[in-house]
Amino acid sequence: MNDFGNDWIELVPQDDGAVKHLLGMEVPRIALQATDATTVDLCGPGLSVVYAYPRTSPPGGNALDGWDAIPGARGCTPQSCAFRDHFAELKELGVSRLFGLSTQTTEYQREAAERLHLPFPLLSDHSLRLASALGLPMFQASGLTLLRRLTMIIQAGVIRHVFYPVHSPEKNADAVISWLKTNGVV
Repeated sequence: MNDFGNDWIELVPQDDGAVKHLLGMEVPRIALQATDATTVDLCGPGLSVVYAYPRTSPPGGNALDGWDAIPGARGCTPQSCAFRDHFAELKELGVSRLFGLSTQTTEYQREAAERLHLPFPLLSDHSLRLASALGLPMFQASGLTLLRRLTMIIQAGVIRHVFYPVHSPEKNADAVISWLKTNGVV
């Protein structure tokens, strides 16, 4: 059993080097639809944290066929809830913008954002414009193109740090907080 009482055995994602090129990269000006009905450009000023996740399951938790066999696929809800729970602390550390990012449509994401009571918007890269421009690692499952789990710290439109692979999604917010405290980007 895992920490959440589920019977599935978590497959640990391995660092395949797929994000090394991101460090120091400028984020392209690409408008993304957000669940709060705004359009977001990640090039903006300030300090942003963007965690990319594969997908949230619909209410009832129906995972895709073979989902448990994909290393790092499980854990989208615990990851989002951890960022929700640490939202105030991230703001205190100077994070001006926090976003979740997936390839799901804004309409699909909106349900999850409301159900999980997220105090920050989720961004849709359904068109894969940002993922393609940045060369984000992706995978295919049940005919869907999904993002591999990673978290970017972006300062004034430049990627300062990338967490990848994210092995324990529920601890990702803690890792971001620790990095921000240690690296003093504020």
